Amino acid sequence: MDIINTAIPGVLILKPRIFSDERGHFFESHNQREFVRLTGIDVDFVQDNQSRSRQGVLRGLHYQNPQAQGKLVRVLEGEIFDVVVDLRRDAATFGQSLSLRLSAENAHGLWVPPGFAHGFLVLSAVAGVLYKTTDYYAPQHERCIAWNDPELAIAWPLNQEPELSPKDRLGSSLRDAVVFK
Repeated sequence: MDIINTAIPGVLILKPRIFSDERGHFFESHNQREFVRLTGIDVDFVQDNQSRSRQGVLRGLHYQNPQAQGKLVRVLEGEIFDVVVDLRRDAATFGQSLSLRLSAENAHGLWVPPGFAHGFLVLSAVAGVLYKTTDYYAPQHERCIAWNDPELAIAWPLNQEPELSPKDRLGSSLRDAVVFK
């Protein structure tokens, strides 16, 4: 596995070594020992979440505060436009977002540290997303920032309005969000 640093310190792209032949391919999607060795991040993943969504569905921007979750995100099927937003008030990158395309084809993983909001837009006909979390889902601490907050100015690759859950339609602005110290 290769680790690629991003413009936001702590957010990492994990590029697996893929072994391909005429039958298909194989790769380790997660190896805790290698993850710790290569990143220096020693966390316990306690929950796996999986979603499957159709094209045009936008999920996010979600986070928990308190009880923040680190997330290791990977696409199992299709392609997504993935976005993270730094909500750590004391960080030099507070309020900045990072976006990238994750797909089953590129097999990249994304490490999203605690203290970030996360969301994605489905670009393919369908997309299956798996993410490992470092803390359990806590609905009482669940929060959402509006995907289209003008202060964030995220350049979502949209041709029409995205399909949102009722909860995501009520996302707050970054200015009104409960952020991390």
